[in-house]
Amino acid sequence: MSADVILFFLFGGLAVLGALSLVLQRHPIHSALSLILVMAALAVLYLLLGAEFIAAIQIIVYAGAIMVLFVFVIMLLNAGEEERTDLSRVTRYLGLPVATALLVETGWLLYRAWPGDVGVVPDRLVGRTGAVGRMLFTEYVLPFELTSVVILIAILGAVVLAKKER
Repeated sequence: MSADVILFFLFGGLAVLGALSLVLQRHPIHSALSLILVMAALAVLYLLLGAEFIAAIQIIVYAGAIMVLFVFVIMLLNAGEEERTDLSRVTRYLGLPVATALLVETGWLLYRAWPGDVGVVPDRLVGRTGAVGRMLFTEYVLPFELTSVVILIAILGAVVLAKKER
């Protein structure tokens, strides 16, 4: 096995473990820290694909700015440890069978679509600054602008939550 494959499985597994920790943690701060682990592991996976710009943005924007915002909101809301409640009957009886069915179906689809022993050869332009900029401001200009509107709404929501009543 080559070093790329070993690093892929190492950081891919780390991302999956961080995502499981994110969901299973009872304290919101620990969940936020698990999400930072997932973002860092994804940045390394982007580096393995040769997308240095996307990896840097992943660290700066998501693991940096967005996670600071998440932690700020968690602290602002004074969210404590999650309390365990009794599960509803639907969740208790259908949760495990539905999750098992989804895992089996995903495994079957992956097995059916597996191309064999084919290495991934990344496109030379993927993840490069110029190519990303051209795609962002030509093909994806509407989603880019809609994202800025959603972020603006989130900032206004944080200001409304932080405002004290007189």
